[in-house]
Amino acid sequence: MRIAIVHDWMTGMRGGEKVLLSLLELFPGADIFTLVYIPERMDPVVKKQKITTSALQHLPFGKTKYQYYLPLFWGLTAGLNVSDYDLIVSSSSACAKWVRNPKNAIHVCYCHTPMRYIWDLFDDYFGPSAAAPVRWFAKLFRPYLQWCDLRSNKGVTHFLANSTEVQNRIKRIYGRESEVLHPPVDVDKFRIKTGKGDYFLIISALVPYKKVDLAVKVCTKRNWPLVVVGKGSEEKKLKSIAGPTISFKGWVSDEEMPQYYDKAKALLFPGKEDFGIVPVESMASGCPVIAFGKGGVLDSAEDGKTGVFFFEQTEKALEEAMDRFETMTFDPQVLRQKANSFSKERFLFRAQIYFRKLYGIPTIADNNKV
Repeated sequence: MRIAIVHDWMTGMRGGEKVLLSLLELFPGADIFTLVYIPERMDPVVKKQKITTSALQHLPFGKTKYQYYLPLFWGLTAGLNVSDYDLIVSSSSACAKWVRNPKNAIHVCYCHTPMRYIWDLFDDYFGPSAAAPVRWFAKLFRPYLQWCDLRSNKGVTHFLANSTEVQNRIKRIYGRESEVLHPPVDVDKFRIKTGKGDYFLIISALVPYKKVDLAVKVCTKRNWPLVVVGKGSEEKKLKSIAGPTISFKGWVSDEEMPQYYDKAKALLFPGKEDFGIVPVESMASGCPVIAFGKGGVLDSAEDGKTGVFFFEQTEKALEEAMDRFETMTFDPQVLRQKANSFSKERFLFRAQIYFRKLYGIPTIADNNKV
């Protein structure tokens, strides 16, 4: 059986790319198809695979400014020829599922989310903070891109959702049923931290919908130390409103990441996420999470047990949650135990069962201990 894995783009190692690595463990002989590929930014495991890119790879600034080619994604994705494959697995938060499916092939879409910037988060990406020409073009092409996204569902035979939140979006936007398979988290690379911690921590892309500005404003107001790990379009704005207790570290390597959790009092997670691998990593380190209590984090964290929730994305609500946190204690072992249920081993076990059932292959019974 020939297997193709289709991934939106391969320009860095983030949550979606960690899912890709696990899919390659599940299907080691699979070929990869993607819009653009920057080898030096990817894990060495990926580089061993046969990788086919779209025409975007060779267009001006295609590898660095690929988002600006968004109106062409339908045709570019259709140009990825997977006609010789029996099983297509798309890892999609944008357009990977748009690939043209062979008639007799099974296409399983592992959906990180329906494309955010043409559906629920259009105003976050293309609202008043965006340049006027960008807003105009976004409004012009939005109906067409929504049509592309909906039409592509005809080729998807099965949906996997990475969280209950995404499962609900798939049902609401696409009218399709899906099964939840939480993404893999490499919990074993994190050790349970010692001590109470010195600072609050943000690990995030610095983009509008992540709401990092709430944390920066609150910690500046209260003179609380905050370490921000990440980069993005909001970085300059965030630095302009940050007080002396806020430290920006940019992106750090996977090897360095555990030390930031180890010295943190709590992770701040003020955005509404599809799932959120970072809170699970934090819990694996025995570090509590102060999170906006909506979205994918509801699958992984528990208010009062692994952290504190707040329910309005306002400075006041976050500040009150942080004050509440300061009066509470958390058992690091309980946090670690919760994180273990999202391990890579559990993902591979459940994924293997799913695909065996898909092809009618006998398998051992699932159980909640793995």
